[in-house]
Amino acid sequence: MPRDYYNVLGVDEDASEDEIKKAYRKKAMEYHPDRNPDDPEAEKKFKEASEAYDVLSDPEQRQRYDQFGHAGLGQDGGGGGGARGRGRGFHDVEDIFDAFSDIFGGARGAGRGRGQSGRSDRGRGQPGSDLRVSLPLTLREIAEGTEKNLKLQKYLECEDCDGTGAEGGMGGQNFSMCPKCDGTGEIRQVSRSVFGQMVNVQPCPRCEGDGRTIENLCDTCGGEGRVQGEESISINVPPGVMEGNYLTLAEAGNAGLRGGPAGDLRIEIQEEPHEHFERDGLDLYYDLHLSFPEAALGTEVDVPTLQGQARLEVDPGVRAGKILRMRSRGLPDLEGSGQGDQMIRVHVWTPQELTTEERELLNQLREHENFQPHPSEEESEKSFFRRVSDVFS
Repeated sequence: MPRDYYNVLGVDEDASEDEIKKAYRKKAMEYHPDRNPDDPEAEKKFKEASEAYDVLSDPEQRQRYDQFGHAGLGQDGGGGGGARGRGRGFHDVEDIFDAFSDIFGGARGAGRGRGQSGRSDRGRGQPGSDLRVSLPLTLREIAEGTEKNLKLQKYLECEDCDGTGAEGGMGGQNFSMCPKCDGTGEIRQVSRSVFGQMVNVQPCPRCEGDGRTIENLCDTCGGEGRVQGEESISINVPPGVMEGNYLTLAEAGNAGLRGGPAGDLRIEIQEEPHEHFERDGLDLYYDLHLSFPEAALGTEVDVPTLQGQARLEVDPGVRAGKILRMRSRGLPDLEGSGQGDQMIRVHVWTPQELTTEERELLNQLREHENFQPHPSEEESEKSFFRRVSDVFS
């Protein structure tokens, strides 16, 4: 069961922001991994203090915590050191909850910002940037789901230094506490004015907010802890996605500087045009062109669907503009709650040129009452013979 955040920092529930900050600084200095090497208990307490500070230093999260405890924080709360709460899944709305900076110079700090990765002994390197790529999909792939392989050009963790930026990596002895900031990663400047005391906090310029300095830089990455390279990943796309959906893979973006957490990878769905179908939500639209005899007498035609050719029966007397429905021939719902239909838009083809014999036959038919237009509320388009007359006028 998670500990009470106020007890972790040793402050009262009505403690001010400054009191919380001072309490956290005291705990952080006491249990910092650099000052307690090979001490798992100290590292655990350091992470607890960072987690508590992430929540209590933010007014909104603190209010939710005061009202509902740990349950009020949900996925964007302090669990896991202020993790983003974004696993992998498709979304329609941006759902990003960035972690709040810790006391050490605004870096993502011991709470690891984007989620615990067991790398607190690497310092507080700067986080990597997010990476966005487009994933083109055909309608068939969207209907059935698919597995895609992507090749990404990105920053990768330097293998020669384990991402630390120091020669020899984690096993080397090239780290020392920054003498300028005493390992805090920040420089504080206090000034006084008529309005009171002002404290300006900036990342330490010598260690760049890391709290440690490197004696000998890695030759491969030049001290950055990362190199440019290519990475291949496999993506499972569920059925029913659509243009604008995206899949987020936490910490699969660009590697951070000197052991900092990697950015996220955002894969945006791009729907490729189809030669036959137009998509409207879960439904697909297909244009069916019939001759006048077929429309008047009725017919059976084979129409393409995403599942293959299907037989469609067209009733006699179908009009241009009529929408026929083929149930469950559309796209599946992403949540698995149903499937769309395939809608057939009927077009009746009118010949542009007629032979003498054809014209005589049509003139004979035009005299029959059954071939005269009978407009109604449901039928506003011109009759076939009116459109034929327009061709010759």
